[in-house]
Amino acid sequence: VQLQASGGGLVQAGGSLRLSCAASVRTFSRYDMGWFRQAPGKEREFVAAINWSGSITYYPDSVKGRFTISRDNAKNTVYMQMNALKPEDTAIYYCAARSTRWFPKNLAGLPSEYDYWGQGTQVTVSS
Repeated sequence: VQLQASGGGLVQAGGSLRLSCAASVRTFSRYDMGWFRQAPGKEREFVAAINWSGSITYYPDSVKGRFTISRDNAKNTVYMQMNALKPEDTAIYYCAARSTRWFPKNLAGLPSEYDYWGQGTQVTVSS
């Protein structure tokens, strides 16, 4: 599985960005997907996750109500709409995939649960 993230950039606080992650895989619907981020000097942080069908999504409190994860299995792509961006959202954003299985929130938010990672896309929010 190869993942290619795109859509990052520089935006002012309060603005929006839409990230995309295209997967090179035969059956995209066999994978749950997640977004994580990592700021300089900090650990990788869970941002959002979605199950194989799109019927289950998870977010940490830090982004809930501002970020929305979605997927299009016909296009092998997962998206993340980010609104009301804050300077503290500045980080490299990574998409990740895991073979679909039991999908509780406590596992969906763990980087170790994911089998494949994309290269990351930089998001910078200016104040």
